[in-house]
Amino acid sequence: MTRRFMAVCAGVVASMALAGCSGKPTSTGTPSPVTTPSGSSASHTLPYAGAPDVSNPLPASVVAGDPCTDALTPAQVKEALGVEVTGQPGTAPGLGRKCDWANPDTTAVVTVFFITETHQGLSDLYANTKPQAKVWNVLPDIQGYPAVAYLSADGGDPKRTCGVSVGLANDVAIDVELALSRAKIGTVDPCSVAPKAADAVVTTLRQKAGA
Repeated sequence: MTRRFMAVCAGVVASMALAGCSGKPTSTGTPSPVTTPSGSSASHTLPYAGAPDVSNPLPASVVAGDPCTDALTPAQVKEALGVEVTGQPGTAPGLGRKCDWANPDTTAVVTVFFITETHQGLSDLYANTKPQAKVWNVLPDIQGYPAVAYLSADGGDPKRTCGVSVGLANDVAIDVELALSRAKIGTVDPCSVAPKAADAVVTTLRQKAGA
């Protein structure tokens, strides 16, 4: 499991606890230690590993703040979860800041990560997550920004969880993780819903940038 998705999954598990979910995540074994791919990021010209070029980048300042206040408006949270809830801030070591929103009644969860510390944008995901991913769907651009829906090899139940990563610049990305409500598990593909949440985040960040 990559460092990136380990952090994403940890955010979802924590949010599930906040939502009152009693189920415990299963494990397929101890995750392997994270290693730096041969050739550090400094030796790469972005983008690399097959990641697409971001032709209309947003400034890095759009993800410099707190995702709990900058990523989604209260109205967007309500649209995604069916209820207005306060986001729970946190950090993902080596990645950046995150925020979890959880519906305590349905156990649906949305988590937004501002991926600012890798300085590799989508290239990090293509290089380190794609080779082992059990779900990997290149999406149509979200408002002109390249995006991927994915689930790592050890990333949880594909019937409930999906992550969408959007490249806002060649060196900046956001991850939007969705966990379906209990009622939708098995009836709705989470990777068909997660892009809508990602689109909402891009809308908010573009407005912040004046784009």
